[in-house]
Amino acid sequence: MSQSLDEKSQRLGQMLAQIRNALQGATEAIDAYTNFLGKPMEPTSFVKEETFTILKFELAKSERLGEYEVALKSSNLPDKWSHAYNILRQNNAVINSRYSGPNYRFSYWLYGENRIYRQRLKAQG
Repeated sequence: MSQSLDEKSQRLGQMLAQIRNALQGATEAIDAYTNFLGKPMEPTSFVKEETFTILKFELAKSERLGEYEVALKSSNLPDKWSHAYNILRQNNAVINSRYSGPNYRFSYWLYGENRIYRQRLKAQG
C-alpha cells in the first residue's frame, strides 16, 4: 500500500507539531529552572551594620562608581576585619550583588584580596 503524497505531508505535519510541543515543554522547564537558579539567595537575617562601621575605611572615587570607601586588611584589627570579610564572603557579596540589611546606611561587597568595599545607599524616595 502506497501512501499518497498528501497523506505523507499530513503525517509529516503531525510529527513536526508533536516535536514542536515537546520542545516548548522542555523550553518552559528549562526557563523555570534557570529562573530558580538565577535568583540569589537573600539572607534571612543580617548582622548589625556596626560589624562593618567599626572598620577603618579610606575614601576613594572613580568615574564609574563615584564615591566609595575601601577597608584594607592591613589597616584594621585582624579579628574585626576577618569577621566582616567572612560575612561578606559567605553571602557572596560582590559589586552586582551587595550585602545590605534593613536600615543600613551603606552597601558592602568584596573585590580582590584583603579589601572590603562600601558605598552609601541612595535615599529611598
